[in-house]
Amino acid sequence: MQNVCSDDELSTLLQSNPVVLLLYGGASCGVCQAIKPQLERLSSEKFPKLVTAYIDCQASAGALCAAQGIFSLPVVQLWFEGRRFAEFARVFSIGEVRAALERPYGLLIEC
Repeated sequence: MQNVCSDDELSTLLQSNPVVLLLYGGASCGVCQAIKPQLERLSSEKFPKLVTAYIDCQASAGALCAAQGIFSLPVVQLWFEGRRFAEFARVFSIGEVRAALERPYGLLIEC
């Protein structure tokens, strides 16, 4: 999972990759730290072409998080071809993220 700290890095990431998962979190957010390896495992096992990125809202990326309208943690966003497809905030399961990815990922990547 790569780290993103600026608006320019985020724009480049979203424009250069067809499928992106963003995790907005923080070092002092226990849930964020717990789901991060689960999302990485999901990506590597089920969705190998999914690019994952971590945005630390409690560190250097605070301004980016505010600009994106992220005011509670954790938040997971799924992006397909530069457009936000789904967003999960605060209370969600890894299964919900997987289910949201399956069909559009299959249509975009595997066809």
